Amino acid sequence: MSKVMKYRLAGFAVAIALFLADQAMKHYVTQTLAMQRGDVVELLPFFDFRLTYNFGISLGMFQADSMEMRWLLVGVTSLIALVVTIWMLRERLLGEILGLALILGGALGNIRDRYELGYVVDYADLHFGEFRPFLIFNIADAAITIGVLIILARAFFLRDKEETSETETAPGAAES
Repeated sequence: MSKVMKYRLAGFAVAIALFLADQAMKHYVTQTLAMQRGDVVELLPFFDFRLTYNFGISLGMFQADSMEMRWLLVGVTSLIALVVTIWMLRERLLGEILGLALILGGALGNIRDRYELGYVVDYADLHFGEFRPFLIFNIADAAITIGVLIILARAFFLRDKEETSETETAPGAAES
């Protein structure tokens, strides 16, 4: 088995593990703790479980206030997950594959919620006093954000270095 195929399999393993961890945590909050919407469980001075339902997408935009909008969001996010999967199958570098795997695993967790429930279960509330640097989120949201940051960082910082090193070595190779 080639190195690239191993990277891709590892990427899918990460996506599946992330999906399962996300769903397990949502089950823990809603079933084991039996939290209801609006309930708060204080865990640390700066972190609580605060159950809320997100009927929109990122930052609560595009609220699904009808069945048509709900299914449109399921369809659009499923299409995005398909594009990410195809992208992941075309990538050859482990860093890109793992970033895409985080996005895929998170997307699948949130798609399942929206499909099954009509909304996404959010519960993680990071705060410093009254200051909240993020909206209430879940494992899937965090994974998507981290995956996007990895892809962006690699695109901005690593690809330039790879292209520069290829350009620098090309003339030297021609001279030999």
